[in-house]
Amino acid sequence: MQNTLKASVTFEGAGLHSGQPARMVLKPAAADHGIRFKRTDIALGNSVIPARWDYVERTALCTRLVNAAGVSVSTVEHVMAALAGCGVHNALIEIDGPEVPILDGSSALFVRGIMQKGVRRLSAPVQVLQVLKEVSVEKDGAKATILPCDRLMIEFHIDFAEQAIGRQSKTLDLRNGAFARELCDSRTFCRRADVEAMQANGLALGGVPGENAVVFDGEEVESGEGLRHSDEPVRHKMLDALGDLALAGAPLMGRYIGERAGHALTNTLLRALFATPGAVRLVECDAAMVARLPGQGLVWGEIPAAIRKVA
Repeated sequence: MQNTLKASVTFEGAGLHSGQPARMVLKPAAADHGIRFKRTDIALGNSVIPARWDYVERTALCTRLVNAAGVSVSTVEHVMAALAGCGVHNALIEIDGPEVPILDGSSALFVRGIMQKGVRRLSAPVQVLQVLKEVSVEKDGAKATILPCDRLMIEFHIDFAEQAIGRQSKTLDLRNGAFARELCDSRTFCRRADVEAMQANGLALGGVPGENAVVFDGEEVESGEGLRHSDEPVRHKMLDALGDLALAGAPLMGRYIGERAGHALTNTLLRALFATPGAVRLVECDAAMVARLPGQGLVWGEIPAAIRKVA
């Protein structure tokens, strides 16, 4: 059956790119509501923004949703990944600013907040999007592909010149709380060479190395606590991919493969998937399918603490 939150949960903090403070409240919602954002600081006009692929304004560094009235909310990928990874299908997200708080740069605090309140089962059946055909998109040496699979799997490959990152690859079956155990505490990252350029262009104004982002400079890691995983960068890219795929409008059953892919390319992939005749279908879950969905079987003791230095 579909799920929502048992009770509201509140998060406060600055946005990674805007630097602006925001208070965000995740609230329970009825069956078939889906995930929607509501800008509470906007009094007139349409302030509700559905969390769907067709509301995405494609940008390179974050995922930004914009409705027909031009009302937007940015950097939604981490909280969307947390909701998907906890098996929450319906929620109203009220926010009083233009960007989701970055918190520690990962989804761990969102996951812990959601699961502290708990997830409530609703009376309507959950539907999933089954991928039936392989669909692939490429741009500037990056590639994103989705293939048929009886569950959601994410495979990712990255390759950076920084020695502290280098080439990293990982594949993960998202069943049985795997997102919370394996990915949710992996933080956003960037190269030191890019920090000044981003800030000069009005981005990363709220980024603080070691507090809400990991910065790599050659062999050096600016983190404050070290790395939470030896392959934390590729895990964070997988976290981002889950958050972007969660904008499909229903849980996806397919195998996603990202090769140096980012937010914009994953959204391009979703657009191509829905534009390809016969590539995807919406089906009602049976018990066996539900057991393979992200968030099913998630146990509180498996959720990592916000700080976990391993490297």
